[in-house]
This record gives sequence, C-alpha cells and structure tokens, in this order.
Amino acid sequence: MRLSIRIAYLFLYNLLQFCGHTWIFANMTARLLTFGQDALADTFYAVGFVMSLCQLLSFLELFHIADEIVKGHLLLRFFQVMSRNILLFVVIISQEEVQRKPVVCSLFYLWNILDLLRYPHILMCLVGMHSFPMLWARYTLTIPLYILSVITQGITIYQALPYFETLGTYSFELDLPSTVYVQFSTLLKACLPLVAVGATATVYHLVKERKLQLENKKMKRK
Repeated sequence: MRLSIRIAYLFLYNLLQFCGHTWIFANMTARLLTFGQDALADTFYAVGFVMSLCQLLSFLELFHIADEIVKGHLLLRFFQVMSRNILLFVVIISQEEVQRKPVVCSLFYLWNILDLLRYPHILMCLVGMHSFPMLWARYTLTIPLYILSVITQGITIYQALPYFETLGTYSFELDLPSTVYVQFSTLLKACLPLVAVGATATVYHLVKERKLQLENKKMKRK
C-alpha cells in the first residue's frame, strides 16, 4: 500500500509539472508564431504566473530526495532549484524592465525544454514503460541545454545589474563602526562565480549519470 501511495503521489506531481510546462511552451510558441518579435516583450506577462507556480513546486523535489522517496543528488538538485527560483523571484520579478527583455523568453524556453525532457520520462518509468529514445534524449540533450540555460541565466543577471544599481532594489545598510552601504548588485556579481562552480559540478554529474544510465540500459537489452 505504501508503495502504491508513493507511486500515485509521484505520478500526480510529475504529471502536474508536465502539464504546466507543456502549457507554458505551447503558449509561448503560439504567441511567437502569431506576433513574432513583439511577443518577446510580453513573455513574462503571458506565462510568468504559471512558471512561478512550477518553480515553487520544484522545491518539493528536495524533500523527495531528502526523504528517499526518489534517488538523486540532493546538493546539486538544491543548487538547480535555488538558482532558478532566486533568478525568477528576486531578479526578474523585482525588475519590470528586465521582464520585457528577450533574454527572459530564451531562458523560459530553455527551462521548459529541459523539464519537458525530464518529466515525461519520469512518468513513463513510474508506469513501467521504459523507452530508450526518451532515456537517450533526456540524458544526452539535457547536457548542452543545461549549459545554455546557465549561460542565459548569467546574461539575465548581467542585464539586470544596471537596474539594481540605479533603483537600489534590495540594497541595505550595515550599522558597523562606520555605516556600510551594500548594493544588491554587488552581491549578484559575487554570486556569478558560485553559479559557475555549481554549474560545472552539475554538468560533471550529468555526464557521469548519462554514462551510467545508457550503460545500464544496454546491459538490460542484451
């Protein structure tokens, strides 16, 4: 019974994420085909709410790994979830000018494609339908797409820096022996090397996981 409840819960969670990301991808694509480049500036207003819900839900995946409901690398998944949510809720949502930039559309597309490779494969595995093409696509295409998404995240932060510096959003003062004014843009710049280190570790793990998954699949097929 416990196993059945676990599978049912994971199936519903992954199905919800799959439906959310499918809706976002379809909406963005339809708007792009209909309005062309004019749709880029309105991407966030069209799909931002649903994207925010999907990213908030992804925090549950940390509990899934911590409670051993699913297998996974907790630290790397924590980095992926936190980097997305900080970028979305702290950087993009707080700056209306950033929301209109084409880079946000590119970022949302990359996030969606990554998740549309991931969640359908998990759903099929949960119901016992193992597809080698889907497994290959998930563990092979994810690597270059993830690298592109990290680069796009860096570009998004870089383009947002002038707005944080001008408006002083999230900047604060520290009451030390002498008052120190800390600009939030400085903290964002300091985070960029950490993002690079975390992304490098994640890519290494993805390459290692791809090799393991494909080798196991080939052994089962023999």
